[in-house]
Amino acid sequence: MTYIGHGGKEIVERVMEPEKAAEAIKGLTPVPIRGQIAREIIDIAYGFFTPLEGFMTRADVEGVCNEMKLANGVLWPIPIVFDISTEEINEKGIKEGDKLLLTYQDKPMAILEVEEIFTYDKQEMAQKVYGTTEDKHPGVARTYNYKDKFIGGKITLVNPPKINPPFDQFFFTPKQLRQKFAEKGWQRIVAHQTRNVPHTGHEWLMKGAWLSTHGELPVEKTLTGVLVNAIIGEKRKGDYIDEAIVLCHDVLRKAGYFREDVHLTSITLWDMRYAGPKEAVFHAILRSNLGLTHHMFGRDHAGVGTYYDPYDAHRIFDQIPEGALNIKPIRVLAWWYCPICGEVTYSGLCGHKEHSQNFSGTLIRSIIQDGVKPPRLIFRPEVFDLIMECAEKYGFGSAFVTDKYLKERNPVFSLPDMKY
Repeated sequence: MTYIGHGGKEIVERVMEPEKAAEAIKGLTPVPIRGQIAREIIDIAYGFFTPLEGFMTRADVEGVCNEMKLANGVLWPIPIVFDISTEEINEKGIKEGDKLLLTYQDKPMAILEVEEIFTYDKQEMAQKVYGTTEDKHPGVARTYNYKDKFIGGKITLVNPPKINPPFDQFFFTPKQLRQKFAEKGWQRIVAHQTRNVPHTGHEWLMKGAWLSTHGELPVEKTLTGVLVNAIIGEKRKGDYIDEAIVLCHDVLRKAGYFREDVHLTSITLWDMRYAGPKEAVFHAILRSNLGLTHHMFGRDHAGVGTYYDPYDAHRIFDQIPEGALNIKPIRVLAWWYCPICGEVTYSGLCGHKEHSQNFSGTLIRSIIQDGVKPPRLIFRPEVFDLIMECAEKYGFGSAFVTDKYLKERNPVFSLPDMKY
């Protein structure tokens, strides 16, 4: 079946058949890659990044930085680039027109067709994408860490990854997700972007977004779903461990806080750039490729520090030309606990702002670190118990990323051995 993704382009899986792959990579120059590039190869190969077929050329990067468009005019807000050092280019004799074998963890992964080798001013890239050149911004720091040259060109996956437990039950390609939505009979699906374990504020964000998305549709049959799409990428000390994020979102459905026929948890491999409004647009593109019709955006979506206004990610969608994006933003304010109302309620409705109690990230972390079960109004007991279980089973005693977790965790995916 044909599925159309962002920019009106068909979603195509750029994955070579095993018997052809072994022959195709013979004699190619191997180039080792890091985790970020490996994750982006998977995203490109399976169509998460449609219409991209590979890493961007200079014309694409210039268009993205200057106009938030690819060279072909399609909306795109963040450069997807393959960086490489001049020394490595010279050492391996890489030139335009070559095909390279990209290897990850000493195993073949993909073929990169070298269309263009180019340079781009990294400070200019940072300013135009993130609105700042301060390296305290994690996206800017990531940009400054790029090597001095870039290669633009198409990629083909030759060694599909094995997704490891417990993530294997949550990894769906865009085509697989669209098939799943069709099986469920969902006509509208709203995305919940997350990097956190869910407290009740998150739960009500999703429920409010579901109501907004369902709108005028009939209620006799479930026609609308919520897709939790957890971002899984490079981890930093203090982040929530990945296993707790996905399993705790899924338990909201298993424990009945969402009906089986309205809720689904999934993952996407991506290293957050914390680009605020630009990343909000990127997330909308990504989720439109997954087949979603709506995307919920809350306060400080994909922001960091004070680099962006709390609702910049709402306003940017007013600047997107009609038809450039095939997904509707659902813009929401915060949910808080109100002791006067006696419940978790929506800040756009509650009139007791002076009494409101926000879901402070510091408070939530301290609750988890203390290990004392909090009131149901903060954490569902099933979620809290599972956080503690994940800490022991996956996090070496902590629900947050530690040095030990970074060194010894079970990887999200691994590459099979490949004979060639």
